[in-house]
Order: sequence, then C-alpha cells, then structure tokens
Amino acid sequence: MTRRYVLVAAVVAAVALAAASFLFGRLSVGESAARPTAVDVGFARDMAVHHQQAVLMSELLRERGSDAELKAIAVDMVLTQTNQVGQMQGWLALWGEPFATDEPPMRWMGGSHAHHAADVPMTGMATQEQLNSLEAASGVDAERTYLELMILHHQGGVEMAQHAVDHASVPAVRELAQSMLQAQATELETLHKFLDARTP
Repeated sequence: MTRRYVLVAAVVAAVALAAASFLFGRLSVGESAARPTAVDVGFARDMAVHHQQAVLMSELLRERGSDAELKAIAVDMVLTQTNQVGQMQGWLALWGEPFATDEPPMRWMGGSHAHHAADVPMTGMATQEQLNSLEAASGVDAERTYLELMILHHQGGVEMAQHAVDHASVPAVRELAQSMLQAQATELETLHKFLDARTP
C-alpha cells in the first residue's frame, strides 16, 4: 500500500471514528441524572481544543519525522484523541453548549489556572511560532521538537484532566478524564525516553 493510500485510509478512519465518538458521547451522558456544571462544560470544550492541537502536532511529526516507532505512537495519538474530541463534542451538543466561545480558557479550573483574557493560551499549548518550527523541521530535528512540545502539552493536559476527575459532576466526564490522566501519564514516560535518546 502506498504512502498516499495509507494517509487517506488514516484520515477516513479518523473521521469515521470521530463521528461514532460524537454519537457515543451524546449517549454516554444521556442517562446520567447529574447536571453538567461549569467544570464539565469547560473541560469538554477546552480539552477538545487541547486535543486538536495534539492531533495537529502528531500529524506534522508523522509527515516530518523518520523514526517508525515514534511515528506509530503519533498515529495512535491522532486516532485516540480524535475519538475523544468527538465524544466531548457530543456532550456539548447534548447539553446545548457551543463548541467554542469567546470566554477565556480554563476559567472552569479556578485559581491560578483561570485566565482573564481570551487570547491567553491554555496550559501546555504550543505557540504558532513553535508549530511553525515543527513544520519546518525534518528527521531527528522534527522528532526532538515534537517531543519537547508534546511533553509540555501532555503535562498541561494532565493538570486539566486531574481537575476534572476531582471536580466534574457528570460521571462520564470524570471517567473520560481519568482515562486521559492514566494514558497521558504513561505516554509522558515514553516521550521522555524518546527525547533522552535524541538529546546531545
């Protein structure tokens, strides 16, 4: 199978998975008596955006990197996080909440995490300049850049997921946040090992 067909197949699979996850997301909270709070809604909305950037960075790594094992990990992140984006957007649709707002991100976390300006990035998010650097790199340089950015990205995601585990009201939201917490903690160990192998 050629590289082009592999890419097309991966994109089709991701779109189909997102559609199925959207429906599952709507069904997974439909029977819950718990009403969504600002934490449930904020987590679903902000984590979906957070995941979308991880998907973008992983796609860039798949195109720009050279290590087959790391590229396979990136593809797995694309599929997993696309699935979760669909699930969280399904919840938002069920709750009658928009996928995006002009409100500052992470306000639902309170404390030092709560931003007061809409243009302040969420914890762990890469800047456009950093994304441009990843897109411009290739081979080991692209892999090192990706790993550095994704480690920070995952660390931010872990903070968000932990807050949702501790404070969300809807059981399905807490369960998804817990699964993210466990998966990203494990992935962080793997990403650190890959980065150590590429650090001069």
